[in-house]
Amino acid sequence: MVIDEIDTTSLRGALADRLADAIQHRWAAEVQAIGVAGSIAHGDDTDSSDVNLVVVTYRPRTGPRSTLRKVDGVPVDLRVLAAEEALAEARLLTARWPLHADRYMHTFPLHDPKDFFKELREAHQNLLTEARPAEFSQLARHNWAIANSARQRAVRLTQWYDTDAALVTIAEARVHAALVAGFLTRTWFRNQADAVKRTGVAAADMLELGAILKYQADELAARGRPVDGTLGALFD
Repeated sequence: MVIDEIDTTSLRGALADRLADAIQHRWAAEVQAIGVAGSIAHGDDTDSSDVNLVVVTYRPRTGPRSTLRKVDGVPVDLRVLAAEEALAEARLLTARWPLHADRYMHTFPLHDPKDFFKELREAHQNLLTEARPAEFSQLARHNWAIANSARQRAVRLTQWYDTDAALVTIAEARVHAALVAGFLTRTWFRNQADAVKRTGVAAADMLELGAILKYQADELAARGRPVDGTLGALFD
């Protein structure tokens, strides 16, 4: 969903607007652009939503500090980085790409006189256009290994009757299985909850998750990225 403007009649939209004004006033010479990401940028924020504010500075280590805290009862995630750092991130395909792409593609500008967020989006679109299928498969396999290891630990923890630890570990396995699906289909997500929900692993128990990982392993093998192999293959 693409919005034309944020809803400043809502508590979160109004707070984002106030924060942007305060930052512009205090760090006018250091700040190049300010935007809002997440649910506010998508126009579907609720009373439980955070304010995800992105501040882009001209130079590193200037402007406000990145922080995570509440303001007037609303959780605020303030992310600050220099323009070149932001562009470098947008041009890099990482193992967390399905959870990070939305910030490059859907940051709504609150203060952006030089169209920085448009440049950021175009940089990421160019990356996706130029990236080879093998790069996505390689990162999918990386997440598969994490998901499979977490699932195996959860099984052992259950056998040892450590249910609380098993629940935490199986949740980790579900997230990384969702990231595998994201890489295999070139799909990005809003957050971890969105990832596990949209990929159908949110309620998967250990047996179901095992079947999902088996399917993903077969798919990776078909794409030339088997999850198991010889010692020499480890360095390919």
